[in-house]
Order: sequence, then structure tokens, then C-alpha cells
Amino acid sequence: MASPRRELLKKLAKNPRVWFGVTITVTFTALALLAPWIAPTDPDAMDISKRLLPPGPEAWLGTDVNGADILTALLYGGRTSLYIGFLTVALSVSLGMGIGLWAGYKRGFVDALLMRTVDLLMAFPGILLAMALAALMGPSVHNLILAIAATGWTSSARLIRGQTLSVREREFVVSSKAMGAGDTRIVLKHILPSVFSPLLVQATFSLSGVIIVEASLSFLGLGATDGPPSWGAMLNQGRAVLTEAPHLSIMPGATIAMIVLALNFLGDALRDILDPRAAK
Repeated sequence: MASPRRELLKKLAKNPRVWFGVTITVTFTALALLAPWIAPTDPDAMDISKRLLPPGPEAWLGTDVNGADILTALLYGGRTSLYIGFLTVALSVSLGMGIGLWAGYKRGFVDALLMRTVDLLMAFPGILLAMALAALMGPSVHNLILAIAATGWTSSARLIRGQTLSVREREFVVSSKAMGAGDTRIVLKHILPSVFSPLLVQATFSLSGVIIVEASLSFLGLGATDGPPSWGAMLNQGRAVLTEAPHLSIMPGATIAMIVLALNFLGDALRDILDPRAAK
């Protein structure tokens, strides 16, 4: 008889959405990490004589307003966009997980206080709060990560809190309490593994959302300025020459659309496989 883990791996391996999502995400991440070795030009190289060249033999994806190679910019911009995305999700999901676990397990005053804080933050559009924080803290990569994470943890907290409320009443948790296990041990050893599956799905969807938020902030001029321009910053650059050189906007726009679509496909597949009831 196959183990549950092996059955789960078989389901994941047979799902085309998982293959599509993982392949695109891993490919884009690998290309961004390998940018210093595979980029066709130096990221700072510019040639005004080649300004706004369309895709062709001289530049596979064309050039920008300064004559820089767009393919190189996409590869290095991916380092910025994906770094912000992965680190923001790690920070916001970890914070939301901790708050959700503690609120759902302790209940009472602690739960009420934490959830009212979540309700207050969720009452405002997250993108507006992120814009305000990004403008106040300044245009740097880590300030942008903090600005997005400061508003992005609430959905994870609410999800994990609901899951924890359900799990804490199950027999194995009650038995562990009766045997004298401490709160920290119960939460980490018994409750956390039981809520990990929905947390993984939430993290996948959150990553696609963070990439869109980062691109939006960079498009509005509130992105990071201490590294290679992200995909959103490239979109902002292409806005001024949209009719003259549409490829300057199409290339980063298509890249963002592809990675977000792949992550959404992956999240949908994980949700259907890990929690079949949610698919009904």
C-alpha cells in the first residue's frame, strides 16, 4: 500500500498545472540567478546610436531609450523583482503564521486584540498603505519589502487563525494537553504541521500578488533605486515611448504576466490536491 506522501507526489507529478507553474517559476528564477553569466551585454552598457531598436539580430528583444539591451535588463530586473517577491512572502507569511497560530490557540482577549488589528488593516486597500509606507521610508529594496510585508501578513494571519481554531479541538491536541505538553510544543509539533498545507497554498498566491504590487509601485515611481531596475520600472520607462517602441513595454509586461499566471496555476493545483474539499 502506497504511503500518503507517495500518493501526494504522484498527484503532483500528474497535474499539468503543477508542471507548468513549477517549470516557469524555476526557469525564471534560474535565469535571474544566472544573469551575470548569460546576459548578452553588461547591465550598465548603453549605446545611444542603438536607441529603441526593435527586436532583431543586434538585440534579440530590442533596446531601451538609452540603447541598453532589453534582454539583459529583463534578466537583471528579474533578480530585483523575484528577490523582493520571495523575501516579502517569507516575511509576511512567517509573521501572519505566528500571529494566526497564537490568536487561534490562545483565543479570548489575545485573539480579539490581534484579529481587530487585522480587521483594521484589511479595511484599507493594501496597495495604498504600501504606497504610503514606501514613500515615507524611501526608495530602497529592503524598504519596499518592509512596506509590502507590513500590509501583506493579514490574509495569512486570518487563514491560519481559522485553521488553528479547528485543529486545537481535535483529539490529538487535547491528548497532548492532558499529558502535560506546553503551549509552545503543542503549537509547533501538533498544530503547525496540520495547517501547513493551506499555508503553502497561501504563500504561492501571495508571491504572485507581491510581484504585481512591486511592479505597480515601481511603475508609479515608488520602487527600489539601489539595484537593477525591476520589471515594473521597465514598464514605467516604456510608458513614455509606447507608440514609438511598444516592445519596451510588451517585454516586461509579458514577463510579469507569465510568472503571475504560472504561480496562480500552481496555487490552484496545490489547493485542489492538498485540500480537495476547497475545489468543490
